[in-house]
Amino acid sequence: MDLLIVVFVFVSVFIIVQKSLVSFFRHPRHLHKKSRKFISFDDLMALFIVYSIIILGFGAIYFSLLMIGVPVLMENGAPVNGTYVELTEVVSYFSAVTLLSVGYGDITPVGIGRWISIIEALVGYLLPAAFVLSTVVDTEWKSD
Repeated sequence: MDLLIVVFVFVSVFIIVQKSLVSFFRHPRHLHKKSRKFISFDDLMALFIVYSIIILGFGAIYFSLLMIGVPVLMENGAPVNGTYVELTEVVSYFSAVTLLSVGYGDITPVGIGRWISIIEALVGYLLPAAFVLSTVVDTEWKSD
């Protein structure tokens, strides 16, 4: 039953993140009638929302694995544990630090958590590049 819950969380997070990214990059920015700056406030807010969804989604994955007893994060050489509120804070912090490529090293992934954090870091590296590329292509397309 616990494994079923984790699989459900993985699939749910994947679908939410995938839908967020697809809707962000398919946003019909070229249909705006007024002249558009290189990066608009709307684009930055959309990017902030996408980052927030990804941070919370990966945090939910770490949290669900911790809840079923799978050690995925270590802090000061000991498995992360605590109340629901403390765990929520720890997984959100770790997720944000990983996605934003800060990597303080105070909390480290172990086991399957290493692979999950690699995927999250990869998304964190690719998202800004994709955002800049889509903005440049959109601006060049509009100027033609």
